[in-house]
Amino acid sequence: MAVNPELSPLRHSHQSDSADALVQEQLRHFGIDPASPFGRHLAGAALNLYRTNQDIHALWQLTRDCLDSLPPEERICRFNAKKFLAFQLAKVLDNLQAPFRAQWRHLGLTQDSRLAKGAYPLFDRVPMLFSANPPIVRTATYVYACTEWIDDAFHGRESTHSIYSRLLNPTALALANTLVELEAGPDSTDYLALTFNSGMAAIDALLGTLLERGDILLVSRNLYGGVHQLLQDYYARPEKLGIRLEWFDGTEARDFRLALNRTLADHRETLAAGARLRVYLESPCNPHGLMLDVPGICRLAHETGALVMLDATLATPVLFRPLQRPEPAERPDVVVHSCTKDMAGTGSTTAGALIGLQPLMFLPKGEPGWRQTLFWQCYYIKGAFLDADKAYEVLTGIKTLELRILAKGINTLVLARFLASHPDLRVSSHALDHHPNSPLRQRLLRYGLPCPLLTFDLEATGLPRDAFVRFFDALEPAFGHMVSLGQTNTLVLCPALTSHSELDETALAAAGIYPTSIRVAVGIEPVRELIAHLVLAARRHLDPVSPGFSQGFMAPAEVDALVEQVTLDIHRARLAQQARLAELL
Repeated sequence: MAVNPELSPLRHSHQSDSADALVQEQLRHFGIDPASPFGRHLAGAALNLYRTNQDIHALWQLTRDCLDSLPPEERICRFNAKKFLAFQLAKVLDNLQAPFRAQWRHLGLTQDSRLAKGAYPLFDRVPMLFSANPPIVRTATYVYACTEWIDDAFHGRESTHSIYSRLLNPTALALANTLVELEAGPDSTDYLALTFNSGMAAIDALLGTLLERGDILLVSRNLYGGVHQLLQDYYARPEKLGIRLEWFDGTEARDFRLALNRTLADHRETLAAGARLRVYLESPCNPHGLMLDVPGICRLAHETGALVMLDATLATPVLFRPLQRPEPAERPDVVVHSCTKDMAGTGSTTAGALIGLQPLMFLPKGEPGWRQTLFWQCYYIKGAFLDADKAYEVLTGIKTLELRILAKGINTLVLARFLASHPDLRVSSHALDHHPNSPLRQRLLRYGLPCPLLTFDLEATGLPRDAFVRFFDALEPAFGHMVSLGQTNTLVLCPALTSHSELDETALAAAGIYPTSIRVAVGIEPVRELIAHLVLAARRHLDPVSPGFSQGFMAPAEVDALVEQVTLDIHRARLAQQARLAELL
């Protein structure tokens, strides 16, 4: 078996063809006499490590070759055997710490020098390997192993060797790996994630990398106001990138086809001259929470060679996993998440992420196309990496993500149907079975759950502005007055004044946003308490100017029956999708 030199300090310049020869080279490299007692034992330890590494690589190959064919009990046995092997390797490293520390003490450093340097970084780190939660790695820099290893690290060829926390940080890397598993599932080895300090930072990094001067961007109409502003006031400005923006309305693939054909026709000469067509989608979209036919749109876009970017924040991987579509043509090229929202879930941090195929996200330096990857254009040059504390908060939030999304979906189904029972309220939510977007919700979103975001407006009531304002202000505290979404508590805002205030009147009308539109980001509270507070606020502030308004909703007994029925239906649907015990055995 050919020797693997990856553990050698001369991994690229070695002259050895055996593990024994690699060991001798290693000793010479560090100036160790191989005939000394220290040299003999170091050589023995190093030789065992080279041989162990060969066996571990063989175990990895066996895992790749036969994992799918193993019976369930054998998979458990092999997992636990490998887990114990990790403890054995850690114990060997731990046993090295005492003589390593003694060597450190005898280097002759003064106390002043030791205080300035602090404890040597490799001491006391082994227990951290088995922390039940990812350690929060608060560091800007990392210790180098040797010249050739750090050279590989700077070229992106040494994954275990971080060099600077604006490029890589172990805690943020743990989050990135988690997001890839959630989004890509069985194909996760083909994908990578990059994490950022906010969702907007991730979106800007994506657009700034994939767009070039004069490109054409076809964008779904309903999207977060901050992205609308970024596109209009930055990327489309002639003195910046001069991106040509085209908008498409509707949610179905046929709506996109019309816009795509129009765009291709209108920009035929520009495209022939070298401009690229890109597509940017938000689904479910803000503020109405409606779903686009993402698979159908991706298929049409890819037929023309257009690259598709999808902001899937509002669905989360619990409801929608676009990268796991059976047909690769139906998958977006990059998925965006504002982890500030449901991923973290508590509203205590901001974070963002991008997930895409490896060749688009990262290639080792020097390989064809490496300069165009997101890693080298965003991280290496701009330093946009997520810090460890934020990454930890998102990782913690993800643990309860499915349970929260389930509770929010149930609340959304109830709340949307309750609001729609009033003849003077216009509700925009695919939670309503008669809504034109409901078929896409039922076809694409898990359990048929809706996006936990909806809008309703009071335009039909003709209310005086001051009465509407008093009603909206009275929704606190059951409905929190905050400008974000995706938290455990239910939040409301007026999009025209806040999240979409960057849009002019024409754009607001095109997006279906009115002066009395209220966006509801549904939380996990008991939904009847939300409903009761809304009715009481209507009694106090709307009934005086619109007599009997609060009586227009469904009766309390109907609400109770609706809550019970929806809750049971969704939990039955969830149980139906879970594997039966016989399958697991």
